[in-house]
Amino acid sequence: MSGDGASHEGSSRPAVTGAPKPRPSRTVAYKPAPGTIPTAPGVYRFRDEHERVLYVGKAKNLRQRLSNYFQPLEALHERTRRMVLTAVRVEWTIVATEYEALQLEFTWIKEFEPPFNVQFRDDKSYPYLAVTMGDDVPRALITRNRGMRGARYFGPYTKVWAIRETLDLLLKAFPMRSCSQSIYDRAERTGRPCLLGDIGKCSAPCVGRVTHEEHRATANDLVTFMNGGDQDFVDRVREQMQRASARLEFERAARLRDQLAALETVLSRTSVVLADGVDADVFGLVHDELSAAVHLFAVRGGRIRGTKSWVVDTEIDLTDGELATQVLRIAYDGGDPPAREVLLPKQPDAVPEVEAWLTDRRADHGLGGRVAVRVPQRGEKRRLADSAAVNAAHALQVSRTKRTSDYVTRTQALADLQEALGMTEAPLRIECFDVSHLGGTGVVASMVVFEDGLPRKDQYRRFAIAQTTDDTDSIFQVMTRRARYLVEGDPDDTGSRFAYAPQLLLVDGGKPQVQAAQRALDDAGVRGIALAGIAKRLEELWLPGEEFPVILPRSSEALYLVQRLRDEAHRVAISYQRQKRSSAIESQLSGIPGLGPNRVRALLKHFGSAKRVREASAEQLREVAGVGPALAEAIARALGSGPSGADTMEGAAQRQESEA
Repeated sequence: MSGDGASHEGSSRPAVTGAPKPRPSRTVAYKPAPGTIPTAPGVYRFRDEHERVLYVGKAKNLRQRLSNYFQPLEALHERTRRMVLTAVRVEWTIVATEYEALQLEFTWIKEFEPPFNVQFRDDKSYPYLAVTMGDDVPRALITRNRGMRGARYFGPYTKVWAIRETLDLLLKAFPMRSCSQSIYDRAERTGRPCLLGDIGKCSAPCVGRVTHEEHRATANDLVTFMNGGDQDFVDRVREQMQRASARLEFERAARLRDQLAALETVLSRTSVVLADGVDADVFGLVHDELSAAVHLFAVRGGRIRGTKSWVVDTEIDLTDGELATQVLRIAYDGGDPPAREVLLPKQPDAVPEVEAWLTDRRADHGLGGRVAVRVPQRGEKRRLADSAAVNAAHALQVSRTKRTSDYVTRTQALADLQEALGMTEAPLRIECFDVSHLGGTGVVASMVVFEDGLPRKDQYRRFAIAQTTDDTDSIFQVMTRRARYLVEGDPDDTGSRFAYAPQLLLVDGGKPQVQAAQRALDDAGVRGIALAGIAKRLEELWLPGEEFPVILPRSSEALYLVQRLRDEAHRVAISYQRQKRSSAIESQLSGIPGLGPNRVRALLKHFGSAKRVREASAEQLREVAGVGPALAEAIARALGSGPSGADTMEGAAQRQESEA
């Protein structure tokens, strides 16, 4: 679809060329004049000074949507602000309907590949089973090439050996050509079929054992079987076998028996997950601030016919609905046809328009039926969606860690970080600090150590903070203790590497936390160690005395190293905070008359955590072996158990974990 020929366009250009720099102005110079942006549906493009398209988006109301980009710069999400500052103009195209806007958006994303749009970045090519229906004599083969004219594809499959075994069984049931063109031509010239023709895995159209029409009918049967018509074939072959046996056609009955056994073996290797006849594509979607992982179960005829995981970059801050829409674009634009039902963890934006677009993609592959997009709520489909989400989470974790598992990648990450922070040498030893607390109580901190881009868990440290006013004071106290070792060395001369000086210190937080850490280092007289604070969204690093943060490029390996450091420090701090909570309640329980160490352990084992022991009522406490009514009442009084106390504790825990 061409948007330029049948639409109205407008644009906003700056007074001067060149990418704007951060300045006191609350927005960018090329902001369109009030009232010049139409309120109609359309598609907009941001361009840079070299006319490169940076971002393509659609809108039901262009004026309302674009106004979000021209808020005060400090109100924008960091990634959106970076795109707006990189651009020098915005242009828009008016279309008649929101469906046309969706089509045009997808067309332009495919044409321009804008760097700030969601981009597929997993270079893994999955194998498919293909049937070349565009050839005069169709062929079944395993391929990673999705560009063959007229071919029908099934998959993808995560294991090549699995699809090879499946194809071997299918050829017993559907004996069609699977040889290369050169082998087929040689057999046709010599009049002698290849080995597959002799053992019954090919009907040998090359030597005229079957006509080309009969062979094409076999290929059609295979395509129909793989599209979900498997049970019909099983029933049909069984019925034909029984009729042949009744007519005493034992040789034909034996061939049909072998074909039936092959079909049933193929079916046994594809798990039945939904009711027969169900066609669905089940997506799992998990994302963090930087990227999203997707896992797809392709269910045809109630069975999983293929699985695939991939990772996409999310350059602009997107809602869950926008991200779901872009995932569908990547999955189906030029790829496999969608199933009749598409199941997602979140509804995409403009569901009717997305369903219409998917229905058109299905029709492009010669398949009928309207596509429905839904969020599964219960039953088998919900359980399969949960399984897809687990697989997506695993794919995201693998993607985040594999960049630091390779030596070359780790070296590049350290070099990128050195350049971004203006350091004189690469930070071969990095220490990262994080603070954790529960509603302002039980304050602890963690220090994790990475050397050469890898964690050194034997050198991690945990800090208990007795009294503090806020997070900045906590950071100051922890950094003061750390600086003392850097200045004085190991006072006990135990050889502890806690006295080793890192090249880089990171604290979890923004400008206030960095200032507090710098003040601690200055008070101790520590010099020559780089310091930075990791903002919550991970794209920015705050340096002492700087007005603006350092923005790590999305292509930088340093960004993933910093993310892993922050996550690891957070994990250690939370773990220590929970451990102290458990130790505190053990001490409190031990002070109750009649409650010895064995019963304390029994309580914690029964309820699983200190929090649940505090929340338990006297009736629930009596369920623990050895705890009678009087003792249960004493425990409940000592811990302040009850609905209000439990609610307060639960709310504080949730606030603490979300803030940390």
